[in-house]
Amino acid sequence: MNKFIIDTNLLVSAFLFPVSVPRQTFDKAVQQGRIVASTDTFDEFAEVFSRPGFEKYVPDESRQKLITDLKQVIVFETVSVQITDCRAPKDNKFLELAVTANASCIITGDNDLLVLHPYRGIPIINATDFLNTF
Repeated sequence: MNKFIIDTNLLVSAFLFPVSVPRQTFDKAVQQGRIVASTDTFDEFAEVFSRPGFEKYVPDESRQKLITDLKQVIVFETVSVQITDCRAPKDNKFLELAVTANASCIITGDNDLLVLHPYRGIPIINATDFLNTF
């Protein structure tokens, strides 16, 4: 079974903009396998998605429900490695998760991650490449 890691910004965009490439990416990842998260990656998503600035796109109550609903869709992995290879230290958590989960790929728009493609044999691709590949 495919295991997909979706970074925070892409996941936030998927839920803020229901007709978008990030949303198509999320939907396809759910259809083609499982979305995997760690406590750290999920907590980062929940914190960012809860920010008041997103109220103009999706009301807070709806965003909180989406966060709760997302927990039912994702598979949580306990990270078992420590990695410090990313030039943006806050993004190492995605590499750690991908290695721990033996992920099929990391889907991101973040250049700090994309420059590492592939990482230990794990593709790091943008949303458009994901839609064209899987």
